[in-house]
Amino acid sequence: MGIIEEISANVQKGKAKVVVSLVEQAIDEGVPVQQILDEGLIAAMDVVGELFRKDELYIPEVIIVAKAMNAGVAVLKPLLAEDDVKSKGKACIGTVKGDLHDVGKNLVKMMMECKGLEVIDLGMDVSPDQYIECVMENGCQIVCCSALLTTTMPVMAEVVKATENAGIRNKVKIMVGGAPVTEEFCKSIGADAYAPDAGSAAMKAVELLTL
Repeated sequence: MGIIEEISANVQKGKAKVVVSLVEQAIDEGVPVQQILDEGLIAAMDVVGELFRKDELYIPEVIIVAKAMNAGVAVLKPLLAEDDVKSKGKACIGTVKGDLHDVGKNLVKMMMECKGLEVIDLGMDVSPDQYIECVMENGCQIVCCSALLTTTMPVMAEVVKATENAGIRNKVKIMVGGAPVTEEFCKSIGADAYAPDAGSAAMKAVELLTL
């Protein structure tokens, strides 16, 4: 087994200390930083994300794996900056105004980061104006809105309208999700994508960035 395969295998096992050691070894051996990131760390999370989507892994296990992956990324970060390795894209995420649930949002953020995206977490109770401000200040290409209450779902429509009023609707993709949210609702408010779970959300975000 090559060093990249070893990194991937140990990320999938959630062995953070081993991952750090292997990443350092790969760097010493002259393996390109981008290759370590893409083929070792992110590829491992792709596997885990698929297992999570199929209900073959559960949230506690995914969190352990993500910690192992992030430990490897932490070793690479200084070198990523030196090599000018760019993130795959930038997204902002938040639970919409009036909603104080964040477990799902946090999981989506984690899965997106594992896909190589830079994610700005706006937290809970986020107003449409806060989303717009974040997009305009940080150049986000994706806006992710989460809701767990049917009473707060209409705020997602307000976010879509706010991007139109700000003149940035053609510059951002809007994703929606949460327990009561559906594909039909997504279409009805003019959002770009709906995802039923964190793994799917991360995959959809990467897909949107290639459109």
